[in-house]
Amino acid sequence: MTANRASRFNRRLLIRGAAAGAAVPAVLPTAAQAATGTAPSASGSSDAKTSDATFQWLGTSGWRIDTGGGRTILFDPYLSRFETGLFKKSFNPKTPLTTDGATIDRHMGRPELILVSHSHWDHLNDVPYIAAAAPDARIVGTETTYHLLRALGVDKARIAVVRGGEVLDFDGLVVEAVSSRHSRNDTYSYFAPGTLTGPPPRPQTISDLPEGDTLAFHVTLPDGLSAFLMGASDFSERDAAGLRPDVAMIATPSTPATHRYVPRLLKALDYPATVVPVHWDNFELPLDEGAHRDPTIDLDGFVARIREAGPGSRILLPEYATPYRF
Repeated sequence: MTANRASRFNRRLLIRGAAAGAAVPAVLPTAAQAATGTAPSASGSSDAKTSDATFQWLGTSGWRIDTGGGRTILFDPYLSRFETGLFKKSFNPKTPLTTDGATIDRHMGRPELILVSHSHWDHLNDVPYIAAAAPDARIVGTETTYHLLRALGVDKARIAVVRGGEVLDFDGLVVEAVSSRHSRNDTYSYFAPGTLTGPPPRPQTISDLPEGDTLAFHVTLPDGLSAFLMGASDFSERDAAGLRPDVAMIATPSTPATHRYVPRLLKALDYPATVVPVHWDNFELPLDEGAHRDPTIDLDGFVARIREAGPGSRILLPEYATPYRF
């Protein structure tokens, strides 16, 4: 396969089951596969089973997962995408919290479960609105997430507090909370650290939402497919080890502060069959404009590091609100 043909292949969206409107992952072949013309099909080996579940990227680290049995799970669903100046070098930590109800309504479905990695605005902001719109949905998050949601009017009976290590069975939908870590900027820090031990005054601005510890989640669907969901680009190697997900949604770092992030993560997860980079987009532009890259992130370099560390893994660069099957 020539380099040009390999490049065109990389950018194609491979479709299966068009009548059902479901797409399987686009595949970025390894260098060896591109050179020999042996790039894998989107479904992997010919006898591989494709899950009936669909996954839709909601931007940032957010996902909507719809099982084949009609159940919906949301992870870090941030759809309001309001302007804070973050991508214009004019970041305002006192930006008021706002909610775009119309956009959330179009994309949230009817969730029974909402998983929250941490409490920063680009992960938690829309959860109170979704909780009100889906009154049967249960929310899983940290103690800080619990206290913030209580301050924002969510019934405490609907919030399950976890620390990492819990394995919860929601009628055949198994969720393991995984102790994780927040990503680091070029000064080895991050915005709004801190935890809460009680409900604060009602949050008004993005700086009123501290990180409050970070979780990842390992979700096993009723049909057996398992997915690892990250909300920030650092992790606890010891806590992630042995999870062995089929699909890993891994957050893209903006700095090299975390030592050997990609090779350590992929090794800990035992080299998932499919790797999906997330949190590389400008999440202050409307979802219907499509994904624009965060200018501070070297996404191409990140993909190259994934390919080098896990040459047997397929790589999907997702599009917003597009259903994928794995």
